[in-house]
Amino acid sequence: MSKLYDVVIIGGGPAGLSAALYAGRARLSVLLLERDKDGGQIVITSEIENYPGCLEGESGPTLIDRMAKQAEHFGAEKVYDDVLEVKLEGQEKVLVGKKGEYRAKSVIIATGASPRDIGCKNEKDYIGKGISFCATCDASFFEDFEVYVVGGGDTAVEEAMYIAKFARKVTIIHRRDELRAAKSIQEKAFANPKLEFMWDTVVEEVNGDGVLESMKVKNVKTGEVKEIVADENDGTFGLFGFIGYLPKTQIFKGIINMENDYIVTDEDMQTNISGVFAAGDVRVKSLRQVVTACADGAIAAVQAEKYVENM
Repeated sequence: MSKLYDVVIIGGGPAGLSAALYAGRARLSVLLLERDKDGGQIVITSEIENYPGCLEGESGPTLIDRMAKQAEHFGAEKVYDDVLEVKLEGQEKVLVGKKGEYRAKSVIIATGASPRDIGCKNEKDYIGKGISFCATCDASFFEDFEVYVVGGGDTAVEEAMYIAKFARKVTIIHRRDELRAAKSIQEKAFANPKLEFMWDTVVEEVNGDGVLESMKVKNVKTGEVKEIVADENDGTFGLFGFIGYLPKTQIFKGIINMENDYIVTDEDMQTNISGVFAAGDVRVKSLRQVVTACADGAIAAVQAEKYVENM
């Protein structure tokens, strides 16, 4: 029979690693399950400036590497496996993966969320090289550059206005002929002299030599395709996608309370199931950043410790 861990953490991003660190340091037996590779979204970030205490030239991979080593130092075990099914009721939780079953007294869900793709050809080649999905993370890298934002909802328009604080011009690309954002947000956007709008348009393809240098856009009504090329003095431009996120919660549906597919927790990261906690981008929250994910993970681990002690 498999070992009964004090806590099993699903997901090896900042929230999961922070939880593993805190739980391990509390002398709990900890297993971290990660499907693919440590770090989640942050590993595609080439430079990090807004995590407190990060080193000059810090990248997602370097930060995650140190986090992972720290969690390992405090005794957290790690297995790379894809969790396919969960049995969370009762005092003993069972997680069924492709490689085996894992038993735990408590579970911390830190599976994260991923941004929806823009949906254009060559997109993945330019993520972190001109394409971004996080204004708070990357807007400052495009100071005095031109930036394009894909989307038309509240988030897209608000983020476009934030990026406009740095960029010399921001163009919102929307596949419809009007925004979906709230009227109050639209009024602010239309009044912003740095914002322009490209209606009835989608991005078809992106290209460049190492960095994003051009893109093809298509008018969905006329079928006209045109190429947009970076200003020769800039050599590149920014392309931000804000068309929603996909929380990784499929296996928890019908088991854990959710809101728009995000897990609902209280301020202690407790879900509706006793002994089951959620941390990071996977839960309902107002800000999804590395620093908030780490805070969630620490809180979840401390609460899991209290839960296990009181069993």
